[in-house]
Amino acid sequence: MQRVSSGMMNNTVQYNLRSQESRLNAANNQLGSQQRIQSLRDDPIAAGHLVRYQSYLTRVEQFGKNAQTLADQYQISEGYMNQSLQIVQRLRELAVTGATGTYTKEDLQNMAAEVNELLGELVQNANAVGPDGTALFAGSRTKGTPFEVEMGTVPGAGSPVISAVRYNGTVRENSIEVDERAFLETQRAGNRMFWAEPQMLISRRDASDFRAASDSVISVDGMAIRINAGDSVYAVAAKINDSGAAVKASIDPESHGINLQTTDARQLWLEDVSGSVLSDLGIVKDASQRPPYNTGDSVRVTGGSLFDSVIALRDAMYRGDSEAIGGRVLGSLDSGINNLTTRLAENGALYERAQANIERNAVSALNANKLVSREGDLDFTKAVTDMKMMEYVQQATLSTAARLYENSLLNYMR
Repeated sequence: MQRVSSGMMNNTVQYNLRSQESRLNAANNQLGSQQRIQSLRDDPIAAGHLVRYQSYLTRVEQFGKNAQTLADQYQISEGYMNQSLQIVQRLRELAVTGATGTYTKEDLQNMAAEVNELLGELVQNANAVGPDGTALFAGSRTKGTPFEVEMGTVPGAGSPVISAVRYNGTVRENSIEVDERAFLETQRAGNRMFWAEPQMLISRRDASDFRAASDSVISVDGMAIRINAGDSVYAVAAKINDSGAAVKASIDPESHGINLQTTDARQLWLEDVSGSVLSDLGIVKDASQRPPYNTGDSVRVTGGSLFDSVIALRDAMYRGDSEAIGGRVLGSLDSGINNLTTRLAENGALYERAQANIERNAVSALNANKLVSREGDLDFTKAVTDMKMMEYVQQATLSTAARLYENSLLNYMR
């Protein structure tokens, strides 16, 4: 039972006006933001779906940007690698010409001048820097210079020339996520890209009585391998072969030492992460020496870089040694060309995969936008119609309230 009074009409009208203003304000907010859900209470289930869809859309858009960045980097790397391949092809032409034996020593020395300049251009390409200021062929050490040049005097050269090129990067390669738990590599390791021959390490230390003193971890070509206490040299070799690294280990039948050889053209990267297994086997020096130039004094190393092949070609030309040019030097250049061609093909394959990720993420972004729109977007036509209806109702309420306020309870008691 309600009490009839002059204040009752005012309270009822004010309550209805506030309710109408609240609904009208909510409609205005929806129209202003073009979003159906303004707070979780509007539609809790749809709001939960909307949050997940928006999160997925943000990730997909970032994946697309990552893939585009990688595609650009692969394209830039391909330019430097292709130019390097052309340089090595020209070097091979000079080697074939110099190996015929029809040219004098002076002619070969003149050819050596061009070889020396091409060597400098090859080093420049190997130290290339991308548009973001990072080295392209330094592995994960992208802020440094991948290859360090040592200058020296060579018989026949009138001034100091490049006598050695050392790799200062790493074998680890940064990875970028291009899809859910799917990654592509960024920079490439220069001691794989610009290597000529498979490298082999021959240890001359007798390891027949070797036993690992404690649980240890060794790194072979970037792969971590666990060695248990008491493991023999045969167990170490078996674990290296089963690790998945591009390295094969064997036991020398004469010296009983362990030999390591890469399965393709690359530089061996060996390190004692914990313990001293490789050091005890005589493969590397103590842990204070940084790879890859940390091989033991008793280890014989074969297989050099593409720069070593070019330096050998130039020095042979300075000496006028046609026989050396047509022998090991030419074979090493051919191996370097094959490796560079393979790496160029791998780079192209990665570029195509990055492009495929870009296209897929673009489609996924469209689908995610559709889901977000379905759950969160406003039906604009319906919202405008509802708002106009609420405005009419509010105007009618105000008009009715104005007429009611002209009277009081006394008017009905006369």
